Amino acid sequence: MSDSLLTFYSLSAILALLPIFIFILIKRKQSKPRLNLPPGNMGWPFLGETIGYLKPYSATTIGEFMEQHIARYGTIYKSKLFGEPAIVSADAGLNRFILQNEGKLFECSYPRSIGGILGKWSMLVLVGDMHRDMRVISLNFLSHARLRTHLLKEVEKQSLLVLNSWSQNSIFSAQDEAKKFTFNLMAKHIMSMDPGDIETEQLKKEYVTFMKGVVSAPLNLPGTAYRKALKSRSIILKFIEGKMEERVRRIQEGNESLEEDDLLNWVLKHSNLSTEQILDLILSLLFAGHETSSVAIALAIYFLPGSPQAIQQLREEHREIARAKKQTGEVELTWDDYKRMEFTHCVVNETLRLGNVVRFLHRKAVKDVSYKGMFGGYRISIFLK
Repeated sequence: MSDSLLTFYSLSAILALLPIFIFILIKRKQSKPRLNLPPGNMGWPFLGETIGYLKPYSATTIGEFMEQHIARYGTIYKSKLFGEPAIVSADAGLNRFILQNEGKLFECSYPRSIGGILGKWSMLVLVGDMHRDMRVISLNFLSHARLRTHLLKEVEKQSLLVLNSWSQNSIFSAQDEAKKFTFNLMAKHIMSMDPGDIETEQLKKEYVTFMKGVVSAPLNLPGTAYRKALKSRSIILKFIEGKMEERVRRIQEGNESLEEDDLLNWVLKHSNLSTEQILDLILSLLFAGHETSSVAIALAIYFLPGSPQAIQQLREEHREIARAKKQTGEVELTWDDYKRMEFTHCVVNETLRLGNVVRFLHRKAVKDVSYKGMFGGYRISIFLK
């Protein structure tokens, strides 16, 4: 049989099956329940609108992307983000409804691309009993007594290190200095790493690369932020695992250092977590503790100049605490000093109210959900403002 005749018969067979294929496709489409989705745009194939959604913007606004979409579609709209369909909400009523039904109709969920970087045992990804167990471990370590005796002193120490590094009349980035402070604090608290040491600086460098790719377009291609983040994650985990092996050896030999009274030691002694679980736990705590705190500090510095009265009241509160300590001969801050910072707490709360410390949260519907007659079973991306 000639090649042309074989091609003719093959083409005829395909054309004969085409109507059957179309019939099955239409039938399946008709059998699917119709979802009354809000208006919106699914964007490009795979990427959707991720690039526009992640475009940098001021933490005091919701960003140009959100403003344009809200003006066009309303405060609730459909989109495709991080390679997955989503409902984006800047609607206070829907956000409240979702958060009030946490664990009932919705659960914490991140797109697979973000989960792949954070790790499957990350506290930010886990739900249910395992999330509770990880949270209990963290809270047991950060007990009230430890906050009073250890953490407060370490916060003061790391703050003074950053402040003393500034030269007279120098110009600096508040956000960079806040990130330096929070990273050094978390690294010391979690793994007893001292600021300025070579290994601390190397870890910080990899961590910065890691952070740039956590919330980025999920393109695992050479040169992309996502690929670089995956590489940095591997380096960071290898570093933490090396620390773990060293600690385990010291514990077994009874040669522990009193200076290493940190989270890593505590987890190794008081939990049954696997190596993989400990690695993801430490990485997630570095991520959560570093990012939110540093942004909040930078935002407070940004907002305060707009209220000279608040600055004056803040100064008076801290000068009064300093005068009282001078009279008693005390040098270090105490828990009682911390409790006396009432207006300082007000400044922190107002900063969190005005600024976006967390750009967005992801929640997934675990049941068919209807809100004002809209959607059902879609992953919900709540945009908090």
